[in-house]
Amino acid sequence: MGITERQRMAAAEWYCCFDPELDALRWRAREAVHEHNTMPPAQRGNLGPALAALFARAAENVFIEAPFHCSYGMNISLGRRVYLNAGCTILDSGSVRIGEGSMLGPGVHIYCAEHHRDPEKRRAGMEIARPVTIGRDVWIGGGAIILGGATIGDGAIVGAGSVVTRDVAAGATVVGNPARPVGGS
Repeated sequence: MGITERQRMAAAEWYCCFDPELDALRWRAREAVHEHNTMPPAQRGNLGPALAALFARAAENVFIEAPFHCSYGMNISLGRRVYLNAGCTILDSGSVRIGEGSMLGPGVHIYCAEHHRDPEKRRAGMEIARPVTIGRDVWIGGGAIILGGATIGDGAIVGAGSVVTRDVAAGATVVGNPARPVGGS
């Protein structure tokens, strides 16, 4: 048996997203997200049970406000005391690791998939998954977008509305589109 599209995705190789196994995994994530987003807050707690079970790791005291969206969930790893404000979206075709104590403002989006530049291959569903790593004690302002392949170092700050296209050094503050470092704190 040959390599599957899921295995190609996990290996950060070009893969076809129009695949029955990947479709089923996305459907499972939709169900878990729906439960989380529609469950009464007192019943849901910090994290809906189906969503918690979906993630690769959700440490203690993780809190995800509704609404939330992810494409697979299985590629998301959250450290202790991670907070995701309302409207966060994580398109986790690649690994997404968010370190302990990090906070994401409302409407923060993380996109791991990069679609093929060739229109015919793009039409055929070819994409590649690039990981995103967010260190410990990072603050990401509302409406920021983090693109696949980026690593944000411990203690960094990403300004609201910024688009992160490359790595952010530990302790740095970046703003703008594309996000660029600004002076001290």
